[in-house]
Amino acid sequence: MHDKNYTIRTMSRKQVDIVIDWAAQEGWNPGLHDADCYYSADPNGFLLGLLDHEPIATISGIKYGESFGFLGFYLVKPEYRGKGYGIQIWNAGLKYLDGRNIGLDGVVAQQDNYKKNGFVLAYRNIRYQGIGGGNPPENPDIVNLSAVPFETVDAYDRPFFPANRSRFIKCWINQPECYALGIMQNGKLTGYGVIRTCRSGYKIGPLFADSPEMAESLFLALKAKAKQSEPVFLDIPEVNHHAVALAERYNMKVSFETARMYTGEAPDIQVNRLFGVTSFEIG
Repeated sequence: MHDKNYTIRTMSRKQVDIVIDWAAQEGWNPGLHDADCYYSADPNGFLLGLLDHEPIATISGIKYGESFGFLGFYLVKPEYRGKGYGIQIWNAGLKYLDGRNIGLDGVVAQQDNYKKNGFVLAYRNIRYQGIGGGNPPENPDIVNLSAVPFETVDAYDRPFFPANRSRFIKCWINQPECYALGIMQNGKLTGYGVIRTCRSGYKIGPLFADSPEMAESLFLALKAKAKQSEPVFLDIPEVNHHAVALAERYNMKVSFETARMYTGEAPDIQVNRLFGVTSFEIG
């Protein structure tokens, strides 16, 4: 179906706010300041479908480096679903990332549809929900990430993602209403994590560490930054059993899950040290 009154174009930064609002209406619970950092990752990667100038569909296709891309924010306003507008913007997103290995975190109900488009399941990501507050651990190795040179943080981040995402990470760890903490041992960064304020409660992500014990210390330090009894969310690759055990040890409950899928070979990322996914939306 091709409707001459339906056009797809690249979003402006202001239009990304529309996407964030729609994501909130879908229950995705975005962070209060996600839009700036998402847009910084790839200012050309957000597409908007307009019918008679009314925004009705969105998708993001973020280019990382020369060979990787990540699809997200695939949304169609409810009253326009099932009319062919979604598949057109989906195809436009795929075209924008053509020639790259493309990743996504898809809702499980759409997994078969993604398979038809060449995506292969790598593993499940599980969203756990708990509560904030508590006492931070007495660990002198935990520091504010702002005290660590960005080049050090950037280098530590590399094994956890298929491509360079320096521009995004620089924004992410410095966004308003967030706390970014690291663990320094013998002058070396051995873990870092971020907690940010969301529409409901807080999300921790990323959470990377060289050992389960360090991940737990960072988790507790970040959780203590949240208001007492406010919800805290942590997205975990199910294949990291230590991460699952960490969430369950603090009585966090499964609230959502996604299928991490790729069109090419699953990248060799350090899932055994990955205790919290940065973002389901852009990777």
